Amino acid sequence: MPVTVATHNGPFHADDVMAYALIRTFYDAEACIVRTRDPDRIDGADIVIDVGGVYDPSLQRFDHHQAAYTGPLSSAGMVLEWLTDRGQIEPALAKRLRTRLMDYVDAVDNGRVAPIQGVPCYPSLVDALNQPASTLDEFDSAFLVANEMAFAWLAGLKSEHDQIRAAEIRIPQAMAEAVEAGRNVIILEEYLTWKAAYFANGGATHPTEFTLFPGSDDSWKVVAIPPKFGDFAQKRSLPEAWGGLSDEELEAATGVPGSVFCHKNLFIAVFQTREAAITALRTHGLFER
Repeated sequence: MPVTVATHNGPFHADDVMAYALIRTFYDAEACIVRTRDPDRIDGADIVIDVGGVYDPSLQRFDHHQAAYTGPLSSAGMVLEWLTDRGQIEPALAKRLRTRLMDYVDAVDNGRVAPIQGVPCYPSLVDALNQPASTLDEFDSAFLVANEMAFAWLAGLKSEHDQIRAAEIRIPQAMAEAVEAGRNVIILEEYLTWKAAYFANGGATHPTEFTLFPGSDDSWKVVAIPPKFGDFAQKRSLPEAWGGLSDEELEAATGVPGSVFCHKNLFIAVFQTREAAITALRTHGLFER
């Protein structure tokens, strides 16, 4: 049976919304929520977040409002720590979740940081979702909307983490393959978040200048590698004659059918096929060192 998660009813905050999303993402995707202040219903829940006056991970109780708790965590941080200790979240991912999101949620909820007015941060977005509600039922409905946002955000952060881990393995291999083949193009058969791993493995001095990988629409993209991580420059730009062209005009400039688009700043070009991309690069002296 799905676990039952209890939290308080009425207005909600970023921490209780995110705590429930963490449980759904890493513990029980079918976990059901009970929003109440009835002590009997709270006591009967499998997991209790942000209500109940108890912080005891062994009992799956995660409230931070009582005077007995003097730590820095909100219910979201408590649940993240519990799931990590249980082995539901690997430590590297837990660290990413803390630094990218949870530390800020904890700090805002406990009054250590105030959201900046005009900046659409996560706690502010959650607060906005409260505003149309005026009855307990309306707050319950709005909580579920907010939770879907949090659930999607966690899915994105987890996917990003998985891609980075995969890139840490694959990118050094691809860099070595390019050197062995005598080409200045890294070829990936699937898209990876490649830049961090590339520069962590000596990319600034590596002889490669372009990365070739498939797009989500079955196209193939050529991206000019920057000289350092986060830079908008390129080690070597795509040909000036390609800049800002698309379709027939770009085909005429490259001499290759299947040329689709080249950005005017010469850092990315798109081709219909892998073969078209390689042919265009090779024809213009951009494929071999």
